[in-house]
Amino acid sequence: MALILNIETSSSVCSVCLAKDGILLDYREDLQGNSHAKILTVFIDALFSENNISIHELDAVAISSGPGSYTGLRIGTSVAKGLCYALNKPLIAVPTLLSLATAIQKKANDASAYYMPVMDARRMDVYTAIFDSNLNELRNTSCATLNEEFAKSLDGLRNICIGGNAVNKCKEALTSKNFTFIDKIYCDSRDMFNISHKKYLNNEFENLAYFEPFYLKEFPALARN
Repeated sequence: MALILNIETSSSVCSVCLAKDGILLDYREDLQGNSHAKILTVFIDALFSENNISIHELDAVAISSGPGSYTGLRIGTSVAKGLCYALNKPLIAVPTLLSLATAIQKKANDASAYYMPVMDARRMDVYTAIFDSNLNELRNTSCATLNEEFAKSLDGLRNICIGGNAVNKCKEALTSKNFTFIDKIYCDSRDMFNISHKKYLNNEFENLAYFEPFYLKEFPALARN
């Protein structure tokens, strides 16, 4: 029996869900953007109180581990670590692009496709990776620039389904018929819970003291006048 709280704050979306034994119990999300610090703990409290579940019944906390928004990842990780320390529960890290690939797979419904999640990394850059139909990572997570060179690097693959909050940038830059663009794919904790459940069963836990989100790019510090 595994009751897992899943926290997704790697983008402008704030999303949390509660799942038991790989089955969704309830979720809360805000799509308006950048209100994580204000509403994340409110959402978590609502999940437990409205479902008459004590937070002490938790078996683990799962966090979307990045890449993504520096601030969002820090907020989510801080809350997740705080809960784990207070409750003496393990922390599970779910790669953000893997959960996005899961969402693309569900919507594309194409067993022969490759899945390429894309997250906005400013300008013409995206955080991306490529997964096969079994969600095995074929190309490691990277920060790629959407240009002709990147498009050519994908020539060896056929039928690539692309989704995420940078999909519109990809539509402009990647014009080959090789690509299928899947709209309305966003970071959602409901795409995490099957992954976190499997990790729980395999005892794939993070070192709570040393875990940090996978930022990939350095935080862009603002210049002082």
